[in-house]
Amino acid sequence: MKALVLCGGKGTRLRPLTYTIPKQLVPVANQPILHYVMGQIHSTGIKEVGVIIAPETGEQIKEALSANPWGFAFTFILQEEPKGLAHAVKVAQDFLNDEPFLMYLGDNLIGESIVPFVEEFKQSDVETMILLKEVEDPKMFGVAAVDETGRVRFLVEKPKEPPSNLALVGIYLFSPAIHKAISEIEPSWRGELEITDAIQRLLEKGKSVKSYILKRWWLDTGKKDDLLEANRVVLDELIKEDLQGEIDEESKVVGRVSLAKGAQVKESTIRGPVVIGEGAMVKNSFIGPYTSVGNGCIIENAALEHSVILDDAKIAEIERLEDSVIGRNAVVSKERRNSQALRLMVGDDAEVLL
Repeated sequence: MKALVLCGGKGTRLRPLTYTIPKQLVPVANQPILHYVMGQIHSTGIKEVGVIIAPETGEQIKEALSANPWGFAFTFILQEEPKGLAHAVKVAQDFLNDEPFLMYLGDNLIGESIVPFVEEFKQSDVETMILLKEVEDPKMFGVAAVDETGRVRFLVEKPKEPPSNLALVGIYLFSPAIHKAISEIEPSWRGELEITDAIQRLLEKGKSVKSYILKRWWLDTGKKDDLLEANRVVLDELIKEDLQGEIDEESKVVGRVSLAKGAQVKESTIRGPVVIGEGAMVKNSFIGPYTSVGNGCIIENAALEHSVILDDAKIAEIERLEDSVIGRNAVVSKERRNSQALRLMVGDDAEVLL
């Protein structure tokens, strides 16, 4: 079995961050989302991984995977335009050949292992298995109708009247039969080859499609609030106390805090769960729960909580910052003077709340 990881797309909902960084590389708890995906695939024993990349961001994806601690045999496959998930499978057909494969969207985070999902597929005779999750508003997703045995009856994309509350998570298992089904569908109204249409085609031909219900959390990290929630959940579940950096005698570190090598905490309070990256400096500041501070950041005379601060950002003289995502090399500061005037340089799709 092979794996196909989709790292194309433009990530428009996370702009302006995704003008300069692919959405799959946005960090959660100081680790790119894509690395969590690769960890999940590695746990299944799969060795060969195809990665769908876009022309604009492909080199960044390759660089992020270059250390390859998972020991994968990577094949990078260029998708010139984002023409749908089924189109990505079509582009990857030479890599996939006639083997079954796991398809995984590269910006998906889930709270449980996919090993039982993969093992059930291997032991069954179904053509496709889809991972589903109960959601509050299924109108926003692809939705599956299933029978009492878990067999899929039909799929519908973003329905006005959902047949169930079971949304497609974006993790699939396919037999080679999916290739013929893709060759028999037409582009949707969006101009894309939809994987839901291809699976529906299998159902129309009498092929068996089974569901697997995700019991724990699923986080689509496509928007700012989703990213902050993903950061909160991952910090809550995965971060352990690991203090490799320097902490002076005037500072107080409470709870589960990961302080990377070379990081410094001076005259500050850190209350976990918090992760602080290599070479970061925290001085005369408060870092509250559910905050990730990236490598090389400077936090000085500031208080922040429930935020994601990307590498090499600087935050200074800020009384309180919360529920925020600050991009790489960004500067958020207030000058020490009496003027009440604000001086801003704000890019496309940015949000400033005062």
